[in-house]
Amino acid sequence: MQWKIAIYSLLILTWMTLLVSFGQIGATPNNNQYVNLFIGTSGDHGQCDPGAAVPFGMVRVCPDSDPRSHAGYDYSVTRISGISVNRLSGVGCGGVGGNLSIKPSLPHVNLHLVKQSEKAHPGYYLVMLNNGVKAELTATHNIAVERYTFPKDTNAVLSLNLASSFERFFDGQYEVIGDNELEGYIECANVCGHGRYKLYFNLITDKRFKIQSEANKQIVIKFEDDNAKSKSVEVRIALSSVSQMAARKENEQAKKMSFSQMKNQARLLWAEKLNKVEVRGGSEDERVIFYTSLYRTLLSPANVSSSENQYFGTDGKVHQTEGSTYYSSWSLWDTFRTKFPLLVLLEPQAMKDMTNSLVRLYQNGKKNWSTSYEATPTVRTEHSSVLLLDAYRKGLTNIDFSACYQQLCHEASELPMNSPDQKLEASIDLWAMAQIADIVGQKEDADTYRDASEQLFLSTWKEEFMNIDLNYAKMRDNGLYQGTRWQYRWALPQYLPQMAVLVGSRDTLSKQLKYFFDNNLYNHSNEPDIRVPYLFNRLNASEETQGIVSNILTKEITHKYGGNGEFKKPIVGRTYKNSPEGYTKEMDEDDGTMGAWYVFSAMGLYPLIVGEPNYELVPPLFDAVTIKLENGKIFSIKCKNRNSPNAVVTKIWLNKNSLDRWHLSHEEVLKGGVLEFDYK
Repeated sequence: MQWKIAIYSLLILTWMTLLVSFGQIGATPNNNQYVNLFIGTSGDHGQCDPGAAVPFGMVRVCPDSDPRSHAGYDYSVTRISGISVNRLSGVGCGGVGGNLSIKPSLPHVNLHLVKQSEKAHPGYYLVMLNNGVKAELTATHNIAVERYTFPKDTNAVLSLNLASSFERFFDGQYEVIGDNELEGYIECANVCGHGRYKLYFNLITDKRFKIQSEANKQIVIKFEDDNAKSKSVEVRIALSSVSQMAARKENEQAKKMSFSQMKNQARLLWAEKLNKVEVRGGSEDERVIFYTSLYRTLLSPANVSSSENQYFGTDGKVHQTEGSTYYSSWSLWDTFRTKFPLLVLLEPQAMKDMTNSLVRLYQNGKKNWSTSYEATPTVRTEHSSVLLLDAYRKGLTNIDFSACYQQLCHEASELPMNSPDQKLEASIDLWAMAQIADIVGQKEDADTYRDASEQLFLSTWKEEFMNIDLNYAKMRDNGLYQGTRWQYRWALPQYLPQMAVLVGSRDTLSKQLKYFFDNNLYNHSNEPDIRVPYLFNRLNASEETQGIVSNILTKEITHKYGGNGEFKKPIVGRTYKNSPEGYTKEMDEDDGTMGAWYVFSAMGLYPLIVGEPNYELVPPLFDAVTIKLENGKIFSIKCKNRNSPNAVVTKIWLNKNSLDRWHLSHEEVLKGGVLEFDYK
């Protein structure tokens, strides 16, 4: 099995390289060139990182700043504590990951990045350090590959920190098993201190070494001087949650691949993903923000399957994957809103395995936060039922709801309802459960969940959100988590008709919604109301949606709120920028959530109600967008006769037929064709 996978990987790499050589991939734009990995990496402007990774990989190897950000790296800080193998971006509390940090120096040495030397591309990172060492990083899905080139007059030495975790470190051990190999494990807490994960690692180098010293889980590795001209040392750290043997096999399988081949493999993997969407028109900055946003939606969840098709379950046992990939590393509280619907559209085959992984998670033992037996750093899994429903209703009918129905019901019975926002969030899950019950043929349950959802929504909305008062714009009023009553008011667009009845009419509701935006009460720095610009489409005021979405994508707007509260003075600026301060202040990228919002909105489609197989329409940011669907079809979205940013759409055409609505079904998109917004 092991040799077959190794040969297969080499064949794929050779095949893709030949395609590039003969122009088959080169015939389409290489969208890797538009990815700026430094967007959103400075200060509290996204909490992103430029680490080397492959799509859906366990490894994201990157320097960690000192002091660090949530994702470890902070563009505005030059001092580093080392280079660690994993992280997630913008996921709250103190972040997660930061494991197995290496300093190409002794532990006490102050290392700084030489910023003008720093480069990052999909799958590759390079920087010079102030001690003269050049660091180059690349990755496979579970191997961090680090190459350090030392000055000729310097002894090559590395300091490995077993206890470098961003969250609490529980335990870590290692054993030297050869003159260039050591292995062991680490156990650490997950985000906000919840649960834990255990990773086995196998570390090999291309030079012989000796352990010079060890103290406080810091291991100093000194390399033997072979008098060679090159002072380059390559380190490969393979990770596995399954076993020590599994980690060792990962390195064994890749031993014939050079650093350059791994770097090229990562580049090609990213090119294949990013070239699924082609855009024409727009500015250079807009293309860069678009493809960087798309890149960030493809970083997680992580493929944690071993080469033996095994995975470590939340029941503490090792399981066979039965021919599919097992994914972990979830942060669903935010990502269910935008990122996973985007993956359903662009990555349906991967999403099949992701949904199967969630079903197995329910079977093996699931909590809203991390369990005590996670396969890799992870965050939260609320709203899994909504994600599963959305995928199912968009054609991924492989989901076996009957295999986890009892667990879904149990989870629904324990939904937290201690504050108004929790009640609204619970209503969303109960709404999804009603439809899941219908799918498995539990009509009585379906009726019960449907009634419970609507009644919970109506009682909460009447009491907390119907009558607008002086406290409406106050952040965290009456126990709200991260928003105002204005922002949470619109949380369930599936009940928009009921809202209209409660306030008197659709026209009244539309006027209230317009007041919300006209007075800068919308907050794009956090997720509770990011879908709200699209509500106008359902209130017969699509021109309002067009204007608001265009402003968020392209113009300076007034930001009254950040992610944590109301600013003392509103900030006026771009929401998304092609710069290290890439997101407005306090706006976390949230593991692909905000990137997916940008991608959907810039393409001209948006999943207003996750769980409904429909997209709201808006003119795309670009002149033309081409989506290469996995079924082989092409769906294009174009603007016709648009001669100014403020032009108004007069007609919509779908495959040259007039369209009298501002939404499309997922099925219509999958059929392929051309959607045109006509301004003439």
